[in-house]
Amino acid sequence: MRDHDRRRIPLADLIGECLPDAECLFDPDLHEGPADTIELPGERDARETVAKEVCASCPALDDCRIYTARTAPKSGIWAAMTPAERTSRYDMSDGSPLGGRAVA
Repeated sequence: MRDHDRRRIPLADLIGECLPDAECLFDPDLHEGPADTIELPGERDARETVAKEVCASCPALDDCRIYTARTAPKSGIWAAMTPAERTSRYDMSDGSPLGGRAVA
């Protein structure tokens, strides 16, 4: 994976960029949620559970964790984590995206 200097890349643009083998590229709506409808909380929970299961077996998971720590995506399932899980996993006290330091 190339160093992206903390810039965010839309999921669709990751093809051939830094995570070409990522499973999420085959079904972006699963990982980001529907773009054109409102998702009910139960529907979101079910979608996120399935997305996290897909991530867990993804060949790009380690690279995705690095990308996620550097760029701090605000939405979607990245590295098998929700935004809330990413926030609680990483120290954000220095003001940079996730600070790059794992808490646990």
